[in-house]
Amino acid sequence: MLLRGKAWKFGNDISTDLIAPGRYFHLRSDLNELAKHVLEDADPQFASKVAKGDLVVGGRNFGLGSSREHAPTIIKLAGVSCVLAKSFARIFFRNAINIGLPAIECDTDKISAGDELEVNLEKGVIRNVTKKIDLKFAPLPKAMTQILGDGGLVDHIKKHGDFKIE
Repeated sequence: MLLRGKAWKFGNDISTDLIAPGRYFHLRSDLNELAKHVLEDADPQFASKVAKGDLVVGGRNFGLGSSREHAPTIIKLAGVSCVLAKSFARIFFRNAINIGLPAIECDTDKISAGDELEVNLEKGVIRNVTKKIDLKFAPLPKAMTQILGDGGLVDHIKKHGDFKIE
């Protein structure tokens, strides 16, 4: 799976409250409306300017806080193809994979806001097209790439009739 888009860079400790502001919690049953406010407390321009395929880049402990699936789901609904971070809160990482949003742990220091990136999930390589450098990461286990390739855990089970990993 090859992903390509512009980097939107955020810092350390981006919480689920920054991703899905609590004041919009009444929109939790309308995720497309909630997605219009994704990350607006971290960057007020993000939701209106992010383009399909763009990537969110964070520092350490991305997605800490609440265990609600809303956070990775609205990032995906906003058009983001992948989240890169130095580390993820465990539940956010699991929720991201389950809803079909790649979450990649890697060194993000050589990625700047606006850089054009290509991510090869199978090879474990991020090509920073803007800076002409390659960054490596440990490729995701085959089970996770199959789930991501099927669009998430629910779609994977619908496709195979069970939780099957080849």
